[in-house]
Amino acid sequence: MTTPTREEIVRGLAENRESPNGAARNAHAEALAGAAETSGDRALFREALDNLINAYLYSSESSRMLVPFARLLQEYDKDPGAFSHWDAHSLFWQFKWVATAISDSPGIPLESATGWLDEMERRYRIAGYSERPVREAELWLADAIGEDERAERAFRRWLAAERDDMSDCRACELNGQGQYAVLHGDDAKALELWKPVLDGDLTCAEEPHRLLATSLLPLLRLGRADEARSHHLRGYRMARGNESLLPSVGKHIEFCALTGNEPRGLEILAEHAAHVAPLANLDDRLAFHAGILVLLRRLRELGHGRTRAVPYGGSPRTVDELYEVLYAGCLDIARQFDARNGTTRVSDRFLAQVGREPLLTELPLGVRSAALPQTGSAPAPTPPTPPGSGADLPAAAFTELVERARRARDLGHPGADALWAEVAVRVDALPETDPLVRADLAAQQALAAGRSGAAEAPQLLSRVRDDYRALGVAERAALAELRLAGVAAQSGAAPTEVRALLRVALRSAEALDAAEPLRVRRIALAELSAIRMESYLRSVESSDADGHHDHHGELAAELTDFVAAHEGTVADLVAEAEEMLGRVALAQGEPERAVPLLAASAARAALAGRPWQAVDALVLRAGVLMTLERPEEAEAAARSALEHAAEVTDAEAQGVVRLTLADILLRRGDAAAESAGHALAAAHWFDQAGLTADGGAHARLLLARAYAGDGRSAEAAEVLQSALADLLEHGDQQAVSVREFLGDLLRRLNEPRPAAEQYLLAAEVAEGWEDPRPQAELAHSAADTLNDAGLAVEAAAAYERALELHRLTGEVAVAEVRILRSLAWLGLREEVTAPAVSGARKRLEEAADVLEAALAADPAAPELRSELAQTWHQLAQVLDRHVNANEQSYEITDEDEENDTGDGRDGGDEVQDLAGPEAEPAAGLSPAEVDGLRLEEIELWDRAARVYAELGPDHLRDRFQCLNNAAWTEQERGDAEAGAARVTALIDEARELPQDTVPDWLLPSAERLLAQLTDSL
Repeated sequence: MTTPTREEIVRGLAENRESPNGAARNAHAEALAGAAETSGDRALFREALDNLINAYLYSSESSRMLVPFARLLQEYDKDPGAFSHWDAHSLFWQFKWVATAISDSPGIPLESATGWLDEMERRYRIAGYSERPVREAELWLADAIGEDERAERAFRRWLAAERDDMSDCRACELNGQGQYAVLHGDDAKALELWKPVLDGDLTCAEEPHRLLATSLLPLLRLGRADEARSHHLRGYRMARGNESLLPSVGKHIEFCALTGNEPRGLEILAEHAAHVAPLANLDDRLAFHAGILVLLRRLRELGHGRTRAVPYGGSPRTVDELYEVLYAGCLDIARQFDARNGTTRVSDRFLAQVGREPLLTELPLGVRSAALPQTGSAPAPTPPTPPGSGADLPAAAFTELVERARRARDLGHPGADALWAEVAVRVDALPETDPLVRADLAAQQALAAGRSGAAEAPQLLSRVRDDYRALGVAERAALAELRLAGVAAQSGAAPTEVRALLRVALRSAEALDAAEPLRVRRIALAELSAIRMESYLRSVESSDADGHHDHHGELAAELTDFVAAHEGTVADLVAEAEEMLGRVALAQGEPERAVPLLAASAARAALAGRPWQAVDALVLRAGVLMTLERPEEAEAAARSALEHAAEVTDAEAQGVVRLTLADILLRRGDAAAESAGHALAAAHWFDQAGLTADGGAHARLLLARAYAGDGRSAEAAEVLQSALADLLEHGDQQAVSVREFLGDLLRRLNEPRPAAEQYLLAAEVAEGWEDPRPQAELAHSAADTLNDAGLAVEAAAAYERALELHRLTGEVAVAEVRILRSLAWLGLREEVTAPAVSGARKRLEEAADVLEAALAADPAAPELRSELAQTWHQLAQVLDRHVNANEQSYEITDEDEENDTGDGRDGGDEVQDLAGPEAEPAAGLSPAEVDGLRLEEIELWDRAARVYAELGPDHLRDRFQCLNNAAWTEQERGDAEAGAARVTALIDEARELPQDTVPDWLLPSAERLLAQLTDSL
């Protein structure tokens, strides 16, 4: 194998610095350091050692940095003068990392750890650095070895010492200060200290990544669960797959275990299965594995010990098996620390962590997680019961329970099923049972069978009817007759059979004794059921050719008669009929007529003492009102539905109510945060109903949109990605919409490559659509993000495809022009040569031609005129690039729009990062050619500035930039006076304008520009 040359090592170091952190980068860095040492080039060796230390730091092998650091320190001691100021600074900075690594390595004796700390203090003092980092390192060593008084002294001296350029960044320091507060039981103080970091005001390479994880349990302990959820979604996204952040990943896993999100924790563990193997950094291993152990212990307690976890040591492991091996390994590490430190503090803290009890029974996170598998050993849920059980339940208490169940049943209360389930549990333990109670329980069983479509439902109902007759409870027997008809219709029985059963049920109701309190209700219920089922039967019997039969009209007439006949007696049934009338009106295409009917139904149900019955009508009314563009009334209806749903036990119904309100609030535009709360709850309820892939997916989509609307893009992306597979199953339109939305989120999070992937996948789905516009827009978005990612070839192909599609529409001139401009600049990315400049000019002139053609049809269109001015502006910039490349002096500047724009030319909106310092200069231009190009630049900027002036004050900044560029170009031609004259004219114009119409930045910038031009005369 040949020895690498110096150039190959230098190139390898550059590549290594850009490589993903992890074992592969470390191995490459080690090889480069070895090759550099062999080369005999001491400067190169020092550079390779520095790179190796940095590679180790951001991996799970950070403890291995000690050897290369010691070698680098030896190099410094041999020849300090060989180290530049920056090299020496870097070496002293790395001392802090080494101090932490030594403290975190139980194999290094305590005396050596203390010795390194003393050496760090000595060297910092000699170099003139503050003791602040030294005291911080001393704090954590003292804490680990149980010297609390020394730790407190070090903490105070840390805070008292001056900050200098050797101090950790503020974000990292606040992390440590907050963690010290947590160790002393002050979660509130810790969160107050961490706030600037958690809010994003202070950041660094690993913050807020680490603090978002560290803050989870303090937030939960303080009851701030919503913030904890947010920190988990944001923080896990940052930590996922990052070797140096495995302790933070462990904290996210622990958080899931302690909030009823064990499935989510198991998924995170699976995503990091490759990292569960023993880590070189023992302190990181202890932190990471301890979080995993909290999850595994919870899973064992829930009966999932035999569930498959992740492999370890090359073998598959169940939860039980993985728990045992990780627990033993962690306990061994903790005891190594104890032996080194002379205290049990590390093992005590480890055991306390693993033994933590859940902080919340359930905290919905919004992200989709697969349910844990059903296991035979899982504890069976039992219904809630009052004090006493079985035979020791007092007879009076049992009688009262039965009466409550009957009242709930007769009222149609959603909680009736739970009460009867409790009766069923109790009844078997009683020595004697009332036959009527047995009959009621059999009726409940038959009702459940009917709802589920069970084949035995008719037999069960027939038996119930006979039992009630034998017991003399005729009204319950009549109800069983009616339910037999319903089961027959549900099972697809012949219409004649269903009608016969309905007649029997009605006769049974009418035959009830006149003194029977429920006689009127049973008759009305039979009539309403007959109306509902007869409408269904008529539709079954109608032939396809009989499409003109007015089934809806007949049903509406029957329901109207029913309401009129029973309005003063059975309010809940009348409310049901009114809701049906509202639905019929919608089916007939008359939403305005449906609205009052649904409102009347809800009001009547509520007045009847059955608020839960009003929920469906209110939800439907809210949806109708939104289609009628009456959002305020819709919101009121949805809020009323949520209020009335307090006692609803059906999980799907709860999900629908919340999803409806969330959607309305999101569309309102100023209630994204509240919308997110309801969408989150909706997703949870749909999950409970077993509808994760349906209603749950739609709720998560809406939750993601609400988060995005509230400025919480990371949370939105995390939620949306978790539900993506479900959402893609709901048709091509939704697949395209969802992928585009995800692409937008990822782009906002500065993740251009995955964003481009989503746009391209969406465009692929839209490829066969008749309308090419969606595919054109997606291809354009993909091109922009590929451009952002530095993938010039791929971006150019996507731009060309988008251009082709936009031209097919024949109507989107602005989009076509922007693509042409982007292609122009892409052509200059690698080098500014005469052919490249010619190609860019051609693209920009083509863009101008497109706009001029569009303006011929609409000369006053402000957007088209602005785009034309921008195109001239950019053509001038291309020519200016050509001139400056010719002189080998062009530099791209990326100035913030808010900064002063009077100190030189702008780079333009599409110029950034398009030609680096290694770009080849253009072929030599003669002085005459240079002057000709500069004159053309000035003419283009003047032309653009005139258009901007005509467009008014909204384009003043663009106009000033054109004037600025033209003035400097005049100066380069040796005519600074002409440039100064332009600026003076603008200043005079601005001073003539009303003061409140002149932007604050304009006059100071113009005056500064004028002074600079004057100074150059």
